[in-house]
Parts: sequence; structure tokens; C-alpha cells
Amino acid sequence: MAKSSTTFTCSACASSYTKWSGRCDGCGEWNTIVEDKGLSKSGPSGKSLGARRGSTVQLTDLATKEAPPPRTRSGIDELDRVLGGGLVPASAILVGGDPGIGKSTLLLQGAAQFARSGLKTIYVSGEEASAQVRMRAQRLGLTDAPVQLASETNLRDILTTLENEKPQLVIIDSIQTMWSDTVDSAPGSVSQVRSAAHELTTFAKRNGMSVILVGHVTKEGQIAGPRVVEHMVDTVLYFEGERGHQFRILRAVKNRFGPADEIGVFEMTGSGLAEVTNPSALFLSERGTPSAGSVVFAGVEGTRPVLVELQALVAPSPHSQPRRSVVGWDGSRLAMILAVLESRCGIPFAGLDVYLNVAGGMKISEPAADLAVAAALLSAREDAPLPEGAVVFGEISLSGALRPGPQTENRLKEAQKLGFTAAIAPSGGKPIEVTGMSLRQMGDLTQFVGDIFGAG
Repeated sequence: MAKSSTTFTCSACASSYTKWSGRCDGCGEWNTIVEDKGLSKSGPSGKSLGARRGSTVQLTDLATKEAPPPRTRSGIDELDRVLGGGLVPASAILVGGDPGIGKSTLLLQGAAQFARSGLKTIYVSGEEASAQVRMRAQRLGLTDAPVQLASETNLRDILTTLENEKPQLVIIDSIQTMWSDTVDSAPGSVSQVRSAAHELTTFAKRNGMSVILVGHVTKEGQIAGPRVVEHMVDTVLYFEGERGHQFRILRAVKNRFGPADEIGVFEMTGSGLAEVTNPSALFLSERGTPSAGSVVFAGVEGTRPVLVELQALVAPSPHSQPRRSVVGWDGSRLAMILAVLESRCGIPFAGLDVYLNVAGGMKISEPAADLAVAAALLSAREDAPLPEGAVVFGEISLSGALRPGPQTENRLKEAQKLGFTAAIAPSGGKPIEVTGMSLRQMGDLTQFVGDIFGAG
């Protein structure tokens, strides 16, 4: 008896199995393993793939002289920065974000600007009627933009329209509402999202068309659907922000045509999203007189230095298990900083509630924020503010040693531009001098605690 060629594949991480299982061992997801017919059998005849030869594929080498495709700039500098300098022809972009954060507003503004730049643009909405999109465009003052609108969810009809119209840019809002009649499942399911994303991406690459897909996110903050969709596209962008703040951050987490981790900062206004050319000044605009627990961190997001305020509060805990609450930073990294302070510097936080917040709704992920977090915690615990006009940055190791972060000179120049006169940073690296800035360098955390707070 011939062995069956049926295999089972995880729709989240593409791991293959010989039999079905409820949980994928590769990514740990449940109910993502589906039956997948292998390529060893190509049809009812049972002939192997090798017996049914196809056409040859044209090969080229690295020495082939081809001019790189020109990028198209939208005129929205923050959007162009995150894209790596503009829109690359035949590229696929995935944009995710929380509901109501402003994804559709951002992309409608971007579509209008790209259309004004000369790109034939089609905006396909699966969530709104064309009249509703026009109402939003009227509120944003974009009614004069030559953008073609469509309201449809059938993928076959959308691809037929795109093949006839031959646009240079198409925006799909959103990929979770698209459905393919070749897949027997409901719209928004894993198989439908994967099939629709694959068809649209393949169509865009084959026809030299750029496609922007809007993706919903789960409650964990990840784009809903299989992770394989993020592998299909060229660029993955996340639109972030707190509902209580007017700031919105467009962050690149994957970009084949530019730097990853680049950010663009916008401000939500009554007439849409406005660019923020100097985010450091905006994030520090509401900062008053320096107080205990308040520290300015000189960070770097992508290629841009950004100054943000870190706020800490340390208070006696009425509970047997003290609280550790973090907004805008990694909670596990806070636990590590507290452990290093207690083990290496002899400063305990047992019996104390610790609260840490990144002002302005910003989210920080770089390790260079360690020293600023430690300074904010110590300042709040000792009720002693840091020297006025000082910024702090540096990474803390488990041994208590301080490590310098990248782009130290750019951090100092950004701080000096905003009126800061002093910086506290780890020692090491090449000597750096910035006019108007005094730099205090520390070798380890114990020296930092002793010099700044007189203890340790």
C-alpha cells in the first residue's frame, strides 16, 4: 500500500507534522495545525512532481546591471522616514494597530498624498461604505485628492478590478475582512487571512504594484491571524498610542528597504494626524519643575534620538506582596533592575510598591534606559530629585557594571539642543565632547549611587 503524502502544517509558524495535534510544538499555539497536501502527488493520476516537468526559471547573477527602482515620497515626512525614504514599487506593507487608534485616518491621508504625487491609487475598504470614506475625507480636507474608492470584501472581484485598473498603489482596509471563495471558512479566520494576504502580495509583486494591508491586532497587541503573513510582506508597521494622549507613534518592526525600529510621531487633531517634527520637545512639553522620581532619558529610536521623561513612585505597601506596575516599559526588566539594586548596592525595595511610567504614551524597549530607570527609582525612594538640567542613559548588567549605549554623541546633541546642560552616562568608549554639555561618566552602579545620592 502506498504511503499517504498528507502532511499537517501549523498556520502560525509553518511547522510540519506527520499527524494532527491540538498544539504546535514549534510556536505553542493551539488549534493552528491543519491538513496540508504535499507536493509529492500532483493530482488524481498520482504522478510525482518530478515526472511532470514545468518551464524553466530565468536566472541572473549579482553582476547584472539594473537601476534600483525609484522611491515615491508622500510628502508626509514622518511616514516617509518609517518607510525608509519613501514607497518602494511592488512592495507589500502591513500596518497594525488597536481599534480606533487612527490607522484608517493615517492611510487615507497617505493615499491622498501619494495620489497627488502622481501614483494611481485605489483605496479598498471592507469595513466602510464608499460614502463613509468620502465623509471622512471631507472632514480631513482631502476631497480634491484623485483617489479611487471601492467598498468590497470579495477577493476575486477586487483582483479583477485591480487587473483592469492597473493602479500603482492599493490600500486594503482591512485584510481580516477579505474573503476568498476558494477557502471554505469564515472571513477573518486563519486560513482566509493567509490566503488573502498571499494572493494580494503575489499579485502586487507580479504586476509592479505596491499594496498596503491594514491588520487588526489581538488583545496581546499582535496582528491578528497567522504570523506567516508578517513573513510574506516586506514591511511591518505598528501604529501605537494611548487613548488618553494625543500622540501617535508609527513604528517599523520589519523593513526590507530601510532601518527597522524607526519611528514616526504624529499628533491627533480635529483635522486628522499632524506630523511632529521634534518629538523630544513634545514629550517634554508638559514637564514642570524637576521633582523626586522624575528623570529625563536620552534614548534612540531607529536613527532618531528621542528624549522622554521617566516617572517613578515608591510607596510603602499595605499588602504582603508589593505591587510592581509598569506602563511603557518591560516589566521583567524592572524586576531585574530592582534585583541588581538590592544585590549589588544593598538598597532593598521589599515592602514597597513600585510604579514606573513613561510620560506621553511612549513605549521604550532599548536596554540603554536601565540607568535612567534606576535613577528614577532611587530618586523616588530617597525623595531626592536629580540635578536640574541632566539627562541619563546607560545599560546595567547583572554584575552592576554600566555599559555605554550606541549613538552617544547623537543623544548628547539632542539633549543640548533642548537646553539640557549635563549628562550621566557609563564610562568607556571613545571620548566625546559636546559644546555646552558636561558629561559625568560612571563605571558601575555602586559608583553612580554613591556619587548622585551619597549612599551605596
